[in-house]
Amino acid sequence: MGFRITDTVSWVGKVDWETRKFHGEEYTMQRGTSYNAYLVRGGKTALIDAVWGPFAEEFVENLQKEIDLDEIDFIVANHGETDHSGALPALMSRISDRPIYCTANCIKSLKGQYHQDWDFRTVKTGDKLSLESQELIFIEAPMLHWPDSMFCYLTGDKILFSNDAFGQHLAAEHRFNDLVDQAELYQEAIKYYANILTPFSMLVEKKIKEILALNLPVEMICPSHGIIWRQDPLQIVNTYLKWAAAWQENQITILYDTMWNGTRRMAESLAEGIHAADPSATVKLYNVARSDKTEVMAEVFKSRAILVGSSTINRGMLSSVAAVLEEMRGLAFKKKKAMAFGAYGWSGEAVRQISQRLGDAGFAVLNDGLRLLWNPDDGGIEECVRVGKSFVEQLKSDVVS
Repeated sequence: MGFRITDTVSWVGKVDWETRKFHGEEYTMQRGTSYNAYLVRGGKTALIDAVWGPFAEEFVENLQKEIDLDEIDFIVANHGETDHSGALPALMSRISDRPIYCTANCIKSLKGQYHQDWDFRTVKTGDKLSLESQELIFIEAPMLHWPDSMFCYLTGDKILFSNDAFGQHLAAEHRFNDLVDQAELYQEAIKYYANILTPFSMLVEKKIKEILALNLPVEMICPSHGIIWRQDPLQIVNTYLKWAAAWQENQITILYDTMWNGTRRMAESLAEGIHAADPSATVKLYNVARSDKTEVMAEVFKSRAILVGSSTINRGMLSSVAAVLEEMRGLAFKKKKAMAFGAYGWSGEAVRQISQRLGDAGFAVLNDGLRLLWNPDDGGIEECVRVGKSFVEQLKSDVVS
C-alpha cells in the first residue's frame, strides 16, 4: 500500500524482499530492493514511474486503493527499463488514453519492449508540466544509466525524482534515510554506484554540476530503488561527486582462482608482503570462483590497486578470472594500478594473458607479473612476500612499466 511522503506526494511502489538477482543474473542483491513509484497530486495528478512486471497486477490493485485510476491525468516515465516500466501495460490497459511524458529515447525503449502506440509526449531538459498547484520540471540525464534516462523536479515540494541515480538495492520497512541502518545504506549505495554507474562517472559529474547550477532547492531526493533521502538529501549528491572522481581508498584487493592451491598460497603471501610494506593499507583477498562478483566489483571500485591471479589451464586462465576481467573491462575503472600472478605446471600463459586483459580494462600494469612453477616452496613464498613489498613501493613511486 502507498503512504504519504508529503501532503501532495505518495509512494506507491513495491518493496521486494525476495529478489537476489538483477539485470538477468548479473547483479546480486543480498538485501532485496524496492521499485519506487510516486503519485503527485495537485489540481492535476501525475504518476511518476511504475514497478517491475511480475508485480504489475499487484501494483495496479494497490494503486486503485490509493486513487481512482481515472483521476490520474499524466504518467511520467523517467526511464524505460522494465524494472520501472514493467507494470505500464497492465496500467495502460485500464487508462489507455493517458499521456506518457518521457524522453525521445524512452519512447523507443517502451515501444521496443511493449509494442504499444500509447500517447507519448516527448520532453527535453527545461520542459515543464503544470499540475496547477505546482510544476514538474524535466531534466534529461542520458547514460545515468541508459540513454533514455531523465530526472524530474517538483517545484512546490522541492523534490528531485532521480530515477536510477542516488538509489540502492535495499529492501527496508522504513522508506527514509534517517530511519535505516546507516552502514547498510552506505554499503548498498556504493555497491550500486560501483556496479551500475561507474562507466558513466564523467557524465555523472557533469550532470550533477549542471543540476546544482540550476540552484533549485532540494528538500528530498526520491530515487527509483531503495531509500528516499530526506535528511540532508544533498549528502548523496556530494558523495556521488567524490565517487565520480576516480574514487579510491587505501585498499589493495587480491583476486584469484586456484586449481591445487598454489595460486592461493601466492595470493596469501603477496598479501603478507603488502601488509608488511604498508600496515595502514586495507588488504582483501577474494577467490573469485567462490565470491559474489557484485561485492567484488565494489571492492575493486574502492581499491587503488589490485592483483589478479590464476592457475594456467588449457594455455589460458581459469574461467572465473576471465569473467571478472571482462566485468572490469565493462565497468571502466579509472586511475587504478594492477599486476598479475599465478602458479603453473607446464606452459604458464595465464599471467601474460591477465596482464594484457588488465591493460585492456584500463589498469596501469606495474610489472610483468609473477609466475611460479608448480606449488611454491619456501623460496617461492619468500619471493611472493618480496614482490608484495615491491608492489607497494611501485605504487608509492608511481612507476609504470
